[in-house]
Amino acid sequence: MPIIDLPQLRDVLPRGATVAGLDLGERTIGVAISDITLTIASALGLILRRKFERDLTELFALMETRGAAGLVIGLPLNMDGTEGPRCQSTRAFARNLLRRRDLPIAFWDERLSTVAVQRMLVEEADASRASRSRKVDSLAAVWILQGALDRIS
Repeated sequence: MPIIDLPQLRDVLPRGATVAGLDLGERTIGVAISDITLTIASALGLILRRKFERDLTELFALMETRGAAGLVIGLPLNMDGTEGPRCQSTRAFARNLLRRRDLPIAFWDERLSTVAVQRMLVEEADASRASRSRKVDSLAAVWILQGALDRIS
């Protein structure tokens, strides 16, 4: 299945399937999961990036535990909306993933997701710097997925 536009995601998923959301960091991949109604996103886990094949094995195992049949991947656009090297890397990750598993993938503009999550952790949770760094990628994945779910509902 090719990369699809976000509004098509609901139409191509099997009934009762969930969707995983990804925040691709340089060292980690934050993973979030939707509920079966595609309404609420929750943190699922954090993958420490090593090698692509190993990262995918871990990702697919997480997805299988929660019945995820599709992906929303955060696309790190520049503030002016253009795509830079990080977007190219994200798109390459998606293309390479599709070579291993045929599933619908949609992108979601993730501009400021990490900043928003960091601000939330500082202001609302008063989390320490060490605690924030462990949570940011996972919560950024939730932020990305929740934004996409809100858009398709």
